[in-house]
Amino acid sequence: MPELIAPTAGLHSSWLAARAEWGADAHMDGAGLGSDDDVETPEGFAAWVERLRGYSDRTVAVEQGRVHATYWWIVEDDTYLGAIDLRHYLNAFLLDAGGHIGYSVRPSARGRGVAGRALTAVLHEARVLGMDRVLLTCDPDNIASIRTIERAGGELEDVRETLIGPKRRYWIDL
Repeated sequence: MPELIAPTAGLHSSWLAARAEWGADAHMDGAGLGSDDDVETPEGFAAWVERLRGYSDRTVAVEQGRVHATYWWIVEDDTYLGAIDLRHYLNAFLLDAGGHIGYSVRPSARGRGVAGRALTAVLHEARVLGMDRVLLTCDPDNIASIRTIERAGGELEDVRETLIGPKRRYWIDL
């Protein structure tokens, strides 16, 4: 059964295998991976994992353009299946295009309800943080995400053109 864990350097090989399924240049929503992050070497991967873990500490400033967020990895039997993050608040970009929660599931693990279970768990964490509602977005042609968000109670606010292309924007009341 898949579970959510804090990012860990111990899953380096499994994470690299998952990224290979997507392709090295693919964007993995909810992963927190930046274009300058070195994830190839064990040392670079460990440093990236520590940065991810640190973003949840609201007493420490985050770099320009980022917000405080908590990251989880979706794992099953020491296999990395995907990632999900909860952004603690929204900046202008996230309000328009990114939302409070981002997630991605490796292609070989899709169609098993992995994203839905992860989203349900993170909605609970949002309540714990005192959030009243959260925004989720997805591409208009991403039928799996549309279904996942709507099953979790997402109410479509609009479909709009954003800096990163068209997005469906859903709010979930907590």
